[in-house]
Amino acid sequence: MRVFLASIPMDGARVVIVGDGEPALAKLRLFQKTPAELVWFAPDGAPTGPGAAQGGTVAIERLPVAADLAGARLVFIAVEDTEVATDLAALARAAGAQVNVVDRPALSDFHTPALIDRDEVVIGIATGGSAPILARDIRSRIEAVLPAGLTQVAKLARDLRDTVIASVPDFMARRRFWEKAFRGPAADLAAAGRTAEARREMMRLLNAASEITTGPDQGVVHIVGAGPGDPELLTLKALRVLQDADVIIHDRLVPDAILDRARRDAHRLYVGKSRSHHSVPQDQIEALMVEEARKGQRVVRLKGGDPFVFGRGGEELEAMRKAGIPVFVVPGITAAIGCAASAGIPLTHRDMAQSVTFVTAQEKPGGIAPDWSRLAGPNQTLAVYMGVGRAAETAANLIAAGRDPATPVAVVENGSRPDERVITGTLADLGGLVARAHLTGPALLYVGECAAFSAAQLDVRAELVA
Repeated sequence: MRVFLASIPMDGARVVIVGDGEPALAKLRLFQKTPAELVWFAPDGAPTGPGAAQGGTVAIERLPVAADLAGARLVFIAVEDTEVATDLAALARAAGAQVNVVDRPALSDFHTPALIDRDEVVIGIATGGSAPILARDIRSRIEAVLPAGLTQVAKLARDLRDTVIASVPDFMARRRFWEKAFRGPAADLAAAGRTAEARREMMRLLNAASEITTGPDQGVVHIVGAGPGDPELLTLKALRVLQDADVIIHDRLVPDAILDRARRDAHRLYVGKSRSHHSVPQDQIEALMVEEARKGQRVVRLKGGDPFVFGRGGEELEAMRKAGIPVFVVPGITAAIGCAASAGIPLTHRDMAQSVTFVTAQEKPGGIAPDWSRLAGPNQTLAVYMGVGRAAETAANLIAAGRDPATPVAVVENGSRPDERVITGTLADLGGLVARAHLTGPALLYVGECAAFSAAQLDVRAELVA
């Protein structure tokens, strides 16, 4: 370890910044978020114009003298003249301060790390001043998987810290309490902004502290949308939850490329369904979710697309609530949107489609049949889920209800994935298109003038390849 990162309390600290360029303003913006006493010397005057806001800090338009640096804990020097910077650094050290001369590691006592700031939680990435851009890139990757509500978790822990110490005097028992608190529903509730519920859950854990070593934790379920298949289309929240899961209950539509983003030691349970073949019935899936959560597991129910768009996520949410299991929903990019975008199909267009309708071709047995007269209306795009097996029937119903047989259609198989296929044609031949394509992967059907855009995009791709 070539550098050691230490956390310095900012309450009551005096921080001095010298300079009037962008490096000085960056340090000014950073410390304005802290409770420190902030003193700014701008020898050439405070800058003006866009991006020069100082947040109310008044500039002292001169260089500091020794008396100005008395009591300073940190001094940042951002001046161009090396001789001036060296002299100021010597004055600051004589006053007992730690000194950072911006972009001059050799003149500095410490380097400013790339920081992830979540108020109560601060994470630093340092390279010893040798590669600050690399540190920023690493910061971006870490920040992407941290919940925005992390500060709420830390604030709740701070508020309850003294109560926990008084209630659980044994150090190891207290450690186990915090492990359960931070890895269970309380932390999820706090991160979601449900502070009152999080506090109640924390207090429930605290009241049961004597049983912590013997009973399982209360588990939690996250119903997560995996998007259309491209792992880079996972939301940041979905990725974070996946990497924290103990058990992943996943569908057929979730590819290995997405499962590979999960925690390696997470237990994976396949409950995939296809037309006329359900490996696990829906009621058993819901029972499995409840069972695993009651074991104290962090359960992710991972579903292709968005769980609330033809994904039966609403049924699973209701089942968890009835069972008293804490449950959260993480939306995903629904397949109709993701696959259309990948294939170059705009779902709406001011000249061709003023609305878009998502419909399933597999209605519930004994349920109400689709309103084909409404679905066949002009100036709209129809996105048909689970329509491969009924492509010919769907086309016939739309044509009988008045849709022009020459209406463009597109079939998108494995949308957004490396093996994506796009087949285009007309509504009259939709059944034939599907039959000739010998589809093996998940596919969506698009009906409407906008579907013709996919054919145009394919022509452009062919020209580029040629």
